[in-house]
Amino acid sequence: MRAFELAGCELGVATAATQIEGGHVDTNWHRWAAAGRISDGSSPARASGHWQRVTEDTALLAELGIRHYRMGVEWARVEPRADVWDEAAIAHYRDEVAGLVAAGVRPLVTMHHFNLPGWLEEAGGWLNPTTLERFDRLVAKLVTELAPWVREWIPINEPNVYATNSYLFGDWPPGQRSLGRTLSVMAALAQAHIRAYQLIHQLQPEARVGSASHLRVFAPANPRNPWHRLSARLTDHLFQRAQLHAMNTGQFRLPFRQPRGVRPGRYYDFQGVNYYTRSTVRSIGDGVAADVDVNDLGWEIYPAGLIEVCRWVHEAYPAPIYITENGTCDNTDAFRSRYLYEHLAQIAASDLPIQRYYHWCFTDNWEWVEGEAARFGIVHTDYPSQQRTVKDSGRFFADIISHRGVTEDAYARWVAGQTYPTNRGAR
Repeated sequence: MRAFELAGCELGVATAATQIEGGHVDTNWHRWAAAGRISDGSSPARASGHWQRVTEDTALLAELGIRHYRMGVEWARVEPRADVWDEAAIAHYRDEVAGLVAAGVRPLVTMHHFNLPGWLEEAGGWLNPTTLERFDRLVAKLVTELAPWVREWIPINEPNVYATNSYLFGDWPPGQRSLGRTLSVMAALAQAHIRAYQLIHQLQPEARVGSASHLRVFAPANPRNPWHRLSARLTDHLFQRAQLHAMNTGQFRLPFRQPRGVRPGRYYDFQGVNYYTRSTVRSIGDGVAADVDVNDLGWEIYPAGLIEVCRWVHEAYPAPIYITENGTCDNTDAFRSRYLYEHLAQIAASDLPIQRYYHWCFTDNWEWVEGEAARFGIVHTDYPSQQRTVKDSGRFFADIISHRGVTEDAYARWVAGQTYPTNRGAR
C-alpha cells in the first residue's frame, strides 16, 4: 500500500519577502546583488514579482486549496530610513494579510528572513547593539498593524544560517569571515527572538510565537572514526543546538555568554523546523556522502532525517511542531512529487505532534546564492513574463490537501516512476 492519511497535520506553503516580491528596495541583498555577488548575475529586484501580484497569488493559493501560508515582511520597505515608517508599504501588507484571511488562508508571518535595510547594514547590522531596540520597534509596529488578521509569528528565520553564511563563510552580505563575529551575531539573534516573544505576547496575548531554525542531521563520514564522530557532534552543537537552546530557554551555554537581563524561561509556543538535508562530517563543516540521492544543488535527500531532528527537538522542548520549511531544488520538477511523498510519509508514520507542514516554496523564487537558477516552487515562474504555471508537484500537493493524505491513484499518477539524481563521489 502506497496510500497514507495525514491526521492532525495541516499543509501549507512558505515564501520570503526578498525572494518573491521584486522591486527596487534598498536592502542588504539588493546591494549584494548589485555588486555582482550572485552566481547567475540576477537580482531580487525582479524575483517573482509578488508585490505587484498579491491578488493573483492569493487566488492561486485558494484555487489549490492551500489554507496555510507562511510569508515574510521586507524590513526595508516598511522602514526605508531609520525611524521613518512607510505607511503605504505597511498598508500593502495589511491588505495582503486581510486578503489572505478573506480567501480562507491563514498567514504565518516572519519578521526577519535574512533581510536588513541598507541603512542598518551600514550601521553594523546585528553587530550593533542598538539593532535589538530597532528590531523591537519593528516587531511592535507589525503586530499593532497586522494583529487583526495574524495570530502566528516567527520573529527570525534560520538565525544559525544567517550568522554562519554572513559572518563565518562570507558567502552572504556583509561577506565577513570571523568566528568571533559569527558567535556575536548568533547570540544577538537569540536575544532578539526572546525580546520579540515577550513583546508580541504583551501586545497580543493570544498569539502563537516560535522560531524557524534550520536543522539537519550531522553524521560522521566514518562512524568508526573517533575524529569524525567528535567533529559531527561539535558541528551539530555549534551550528544548531547551542543557539536553539538559548532562544528557547534564555540559557546561553558555551560558546555563548549569558547576556545581562535575559532570564531563563520558555520562549516558544511551537517549534518551527526547517529541514532539507543530512550532512556528513569529517572535520568542522559538512559534506555529502557518495552514492546517495541528491537534488539539483547536490544536497542529500534524506527523508528519515526530518523525524530524527523533530524527535530530539521535541524531547528537549515539548511543544507542537511546525515544519516551517521543507522542499528541494528540482529544476525540471522531475522528482519533487517523490520528495513530497517521502517526507510526508515520514510525518504520517510518526508519533510526534507535527501539526503543520509548509512546503518551500510556493512559487519559484530568487535564491540567495544561485539567484533565478535554482527552482524550489510547486508553481513555475517564468521570470521575464512573471507568468505562473502550476507544476505537476503542485497538482499533487493540492490533491494531498483535498484528500488529507495520499491516495493510491495520486501515487500512481504523480509519484510512481520518479527517481532522484545520485551523488557519485563524496564531497
